[in-house]
Parts: sequence; C-alpha cells; structure tokens
Amino acid sequence: MKSTTPSYLKHHFLIAMPHMADPNFAQTLIYLIEHGPEGAMGLIINRPSGLSLADVLEQLRPEQPVATCCQALTIYTGGPVQTDRGFVLHPAEQQFQATLTLGPLGMSTSQDVLFAIADGCGPDQHFIALGYAGWDAGQLEAELADNTWLSCPADPRILFELPAEQRLQAAAASLGVDLRLLSSQVGHA
Repeated sequence: MKSTTPSYLKHHFLIAMPHMADPNFAQTLIYLIEHGPEGAMGLIINRPSGLSLADVLEQLRPEQPVATCCQALTIYTGGPVQTDRGFVLHPAEQQFQATLTLGPLGMSTSQDVLFAIADGCGPDQHFIALGYAGWDAGQLEAELADNTWLSCPADPRILFELPAEQRLQAAAASLGVDLRLLSSQVGHA
C-alpha cells in the first residue's frame, strides 16, 4: 500500500527547471526554510541584489561609520515577498536575538546579527537576503508535480563556499543532473 503522507522538504534546495517562466524564479536556487501542510518558505540563494551590507548598515545605524569590509558583503534578493525584510542564514552554533534553528543552519531576522557581522564578531559563514519566496498550502507540491522544480538535500558548502553564479549548477550536479542538457520544453509521458 502506498503511503499518502506527504514528504516535506525543509532544509532542501529547490532547483528551478529550465522551463521556469516566472521571472522571479527563473534560473534560481532556493533554500527551503520551512515546508509543511500550511505551505512553504524559502530564500533564493543565487541572485545578488546589487546592495552590500554597507548599504543596509548606513540605513540602520547612520551615525556610525561603516567598516570597509562591509562594502564587499553582498546582499541577495531572497524572493518577491516582503522585500524590505532581512534574513541571515548562518551555522546554527551562533544564536542571536531572533534565531530559528534549521538543523545545521540558523536563520536570524534581528539586526544584531548584521551588527555582529559588521563588527567582526558575527558568524564567519553567513548569507544575507532581503525578501523571501512563499507558497500557500499545496502550492509547492503542485509545482513539484508539474516538474517546475527539482529538489535535493541542502548542502551548506554550496551556500557558503561557492560564488552565487555556481550554486544552481552545483546543486543540480549533486543529483547527477546537468541543467544545460535539459530541454526547456515541459511535458508528461
């Protein structure tokens, strides 16, 4: 007898298939923070926003000079929902005022993590995004059934150690898939 219990993909990557038509998600790799019966939430991890941590800190604490190193710390576009809201992924060992533990990773949404990173006492590995991607109940499951996404277990090395432009291909390669060889045509046999 086949199980009807859904398989949830928290702490997985979603790999956009080549035929993804939505410009918000075409050629993206998403880290799923939450996935359950109520829906799903994730962060696009391969789309730099053009902003740096220095740009954000100038808004958060304008009275303090911004360290030069903050100019090189990229802020990513995490998704089209609440684009003014910040999220920081980092190893779960460090906790901040608003940290949610996601297995080996933590996600912090409070400003103290940004200040700690800027001041050199934050997590060595971090990913900073504005906005997130969200799905209503059953929406992500329908998109997966329509072959809009591939999924694989999340690998923190892909998130923290690879340049943004290599993350999508690396996640696909972890499944033995070369996205460049897949057709942009979709269908079911």
